[in-house]
Amino acid sequence: MKSTLQYSSEIYVSHLPLILLFSISFIIAFLIPAFASFPTYNDMGGIFLRLASVLTNLTPFTTAVITFSILLSLLFLSFAIVAINVIVKHSRTQTRIRKEVMDGLEKYTSRVFVVLLIYTVLVVLFNMLAYVLNASEVYAAVLSIVILPLFFYAPASIVVDEKGLRRAMQQSFSFFFKRLDNILLWFVAGFMLLSVFDSIFIAVGGAALSSYLILIFNSLFIMPFLVVLQSQSYMARFPMLKR
Repeated sequence: MKSTLQYSSEIYVSHLPLILLFSISFIIAFLIPAFASFPTYNDMGGIFLRLASVLTNLTPFTTAVITFSILLSLLFLSFAIVAINVIVKHSRTQTRIRKEVMDGLEKYTSRVFVVLLIYTVLVVLFNMLAYVLNASEVYAAVLSIVILPLFFYAPASIVVDEKGLRRAMQQSFSFFFKRLDNILLWFVAGFMLLSVFDSIFIAVGGAALSSYLILIFNSLFIMPFLVVLQSQSYMARFPMLKR
């Protein structure tokens, strides 16, 4: 019996051209905050917002820019996640991606967008609250992890099971704790891939250039693979697909 990692690797390699096409959305999503007019920094393949700097210089204009940039970024992220989940679903069920499925991408994307938006808003609120109360950022990070089970598998549930928003989050919460080994595998794989390639890019191009190289590489190759791994681990709960 093949492992989740083996299935994910095979699906990723066999559909690499199509996955790369959809991964352009990841690049756009990560670069939007970088070019917006508020302080950000990139590290380990991601773009992060300097919340303290934003809060001390918040105006109606910067609020509008931040809000628009985040919404647009989440929209591109949602589309890429949905498209890759569709590829995994039809690869594992050995069915063709019909026109009706492609037409339904808009419906899936809108639902995944809401999931990502809710999680993003909660994480930002946690960090703002920690800043206002002059508390450690660790508390905000812990709260973000506590609510993660509600959101981790929700995109896969929306695409694979065609669940609505509430049911997808319930399914995500339930499956998260049933297969913690898959969660550990996902985080270890992500950490190892980002660490190895970040070290390579630092050795090749130096620290300054490597931060942008790993951002692009993560958007094109690592993040899409992690989405495949996440979707495959969710689908592995079906007995007939474990063979």
